[in-house]
Amino acid sequence: MPEVITIPAAPPPARTTQTWLAPLVLYCLGHFLVDLYQGSIGVLQPILVDRFRLSFTEAGILGGAFVCSSSMMQPLYGYFCDRFRSRLFSALGPIVTAAFICSLGWAGGFGSLLLMLLVAGVGVAAYHPQAASNAIAAIQRNRARAMAIFVGCGSLGWAAGPVFLSFTLNRVGLNRLFWGIIPGGFATLLLLGLLPPVVQKSHSRERADWNSLLAVWKPMTILLLLVMIRSVVQVTFGQFLPLYLHTMRQYTLSEASLSLTLYLACGAIGGFAGGSLADRFGGRLIIIFSMIGSVPLLALFVFGHGAWSVAGLMLGGLVLLFTMPINIVMAQELAPTQAGTVSALMMGFAWGSAGFIFIPLTGWISDLFSMQWAFVGLSLIPALGFLLALTLPRNLDWKSRT
Repeated sequence: MPEVITIPAAPPPARTTQTWLAPLVLYCLGHFLVDLYQGSIGVLQPILVDRFRLSFTEAGILGGAFVCSSSMMQPLYGYFCDRFRSRLFSALGPIVTAAFICSLGWAGGFGSLLLMLLVAGVGVAAYHPQAASNAIAAIQRNRARAMAIFVGCGSLGWAAGPVFLSFTLNRVGLNRLFWGIIPGGFATLLLLGLLPPVVQKSHSRERADWNSLLAVWKPMTILLLLVMIRSVVQVTFGQFLPLYLHTMRQYTLSEASLSLTLYLACGAIGGFAGGSLADRFGGRLIIIFSMIGSVPLLALFVFGHGAWSVAGLMLGGLVLLFTMPINIVMAQELAPTQAGTVSALMMGFAWGSAGFIFIPLTGWISDLFSMQWAFVGLSLIPALGFLLALTLPRNLDWKSRT
């Protein structure tokens, strides 16, 4: 659940519970449904490969293009959201994403599949910056916890996506998958009707202060690379896990979908837990533990069998995603006056770059060698993150200030 996460400056006091609760609930609902459709792409991979006779490389290009459109473009949409202050960016996100993903069965070939996934990614990219910025804009206390709820709803949507799409496919088939648009359309109607006006910030039309970013370029670059390393594993597993289980281990589509849901659900739990653990032990330590701790667990999944393999997959996803909220807070600690910009760069750009490069690369390696060897390589990548995390400045830990 790759997305732009912004914790805006503290609002003025004297806000009632109803003032902040309604937007938080609405944005969380939209986040759940937008990421539900995002998380369903992996389930479609085996079907699209069979229907359109795609190579693993072509399947990887499709996945990489979707991630690029939905994540790398988020900084641009974040800028537009700040400039135009329109609710349409977040309100239309669910229906645009749902419509194009659920219409993939009507594609004529690889070219039209690619175009439809690029447009579906626009809905994702438009939703996240505005929703993340305004979901907790009126909350005064426990703001990080509220942000964790918003992030967690997206992660739960990712986890529910494979089950939702698998169920819909079993009921209506790929050619009638458009019935799956209904939840996205419902969310858009709800957001259009009930969302309050977008919060107007006094600095919303100021230009980005690049000098404040250049002053912290070194630790910011380390954080960016750490997000990319985590995202390589997270997004590539999300795209290729059902295809891997279907082709290498002869799982049925339903079994592969359930495995992906378990992996993503454990990742959502890891995201919830990571923030609390960082508050207690410090973000730097949790990042170090997450990177090195996920390697043997993911290796257990790749080399293991039966229940042990499933356990490795679930626990590996849980430990790996401890860092999801931590990187965000650390980046905003480094450049507090540019929280929106660094969030867009850290989450949207880093996630999208990792997917754009490594999803097609994984497909190419799978064609050249085998998907088994591709997954072996993926399971070892967090070890690089462990070495990099050791160089993080210790003064980025916020536990002493919370």
